[in-house]
Amino acid sequence: MTATPIEILASVLFGLAVLHTFSVKRFAHWAHAYPKGSIQENLLHFLAETEVVFGLWAAALFVGIAAMKGSVHDAVEYIEGLNFTEPKFVLVVMVVAATRPVVKLAERFISLFARLLPIGESLAFYIAALSVGSLLGSFITEPAAMTLLAILLKRRYFDRGISLKLAYATLGLLFVNISIGGTLTNFAAPPVLMVAAKWDWSTMFMLTHFGWKAAASCVLSTVVVALLFNKELRGLEVHEHQEQPIPLWLTLLHVMFLGLIVYFAHHPDVFFGVFMLFLGLVIATREYQDQLRLREGLLVGYFLAGLVTLGSLQSWWLKPLIAGMNGAALYFGTTGLTALTDNAALTYLGSLVEGISADLQYALVAGAVTGGGLTVIANAPNPAGVGLLQNAKAFGSEGISPLGLFVGALFPTAVAVVFFWVLH
Repeated sequence: MTATPIEILASVLFGLAVLHTFSVKRFAHWAHAYPKGSIQENLLHFLAETEVVFGLWAAALFVGIAAMKGSVHDAVEYIEGLNFTEPKFVLVVMVVAATRPVVKLAERFISLFARLLPIGESLAFYIAALSVGSLLGSFITEPAAMTLLAILLKRRYFDRGISLKLAYATLGLLFVNISIGGTLTNFAAPPVLMVAAKWDWSTMFMLTHFGWKAAASCVLSTVVVALLFNKELRGLEVHEHQEQPIPLWLTLLHVMFLGLIVYFAHHPDVFFGVFMLFLGLVIATREYQDQLRLREGLLVGYFLAGLVTLGSLQSWWLKPLIAGMNGAALYFGTTGLTALTDNAALTYLGSLVEGISADLQYALVAGAVTGGGLTVIANAPNPAGVGLLQNAKAFGSEGISPLGLFVGALFPTAVAVVFFWVLH
């Protein structure tokens, strides 16, 4: 397939965006060399924000298209021809899932499972959150599950002075388990959603071919990491937050709104309308609410919108690459490629390959979800996790290191490989 000049430009900018993503900690380090509050320091801190990276390079693509075509209209036409439903949905569902009534409900649900384990409360909650909690993504969608778990883990662990090794091991475990934990159903994980209708994959199909493997992988990875850091996790004291009790009717209303947003996930005009009504509820019940995480949601939505803008022009090299693989090559190739681009984009491009066999369909999606925790751009919910945990005490003043995340995700990714491919 011959690439057009605009596709080549988009690929160059995409590569620069990936390099920028892996260099954000360097920008944060450079910022400290300038006087606090100076333009240079503020600019470098801005460039160190992971969530703005792809949006910035997408803006460069917009300018490039306008310059190469000689018309701003052509650049606008390109943007308007893209589908930004996923970034909009992640923005909305992230804000709703981060409200106090929803977070408290999730915490009670996870605590219920934790009490079944005959071990210390801190260790038990850790295991329950990262195993059972990750599987919630199959029902409330992966972005919502990521938001809930990131908030709970930040308060209970990341802001409690845990070691850097435990912090990155937990971060990698969270990202990998969320990526595979959404495969119990056919509607919650973005890479599955891209192919489920075309390949006629039902929830029962997902449960029997992917779901049980995901559940087993999440549990095993979490237990092993918990045992490795057993002493440190047991040493954390439990601090119960004394907050005003939330009325049951308000919690039920929040769950109803979250359910409606998930149900209308493919209809942005509808779920934004639901979101507006939800904001009215939050204002009316502000005594039971925390400050809405609109900033975090907007940044994550911006990141994903930039990824869509740049990623949509990568099919000229990705599609032939995927079509040329088979069996193990496709599985491991997709796992590796997922670290460099969104896994939903990979499965979508794979779905365009005509006559792909059932075995190759499985290899493509299994590889996409297996590698979904290796980098911040590998899976749509990952930017939400980074956005919420970036300023956690455990990661210091420079925030999350992309290399640290990659290393932390290697073990749970390897466990996922065993269940999704070795035992396949």
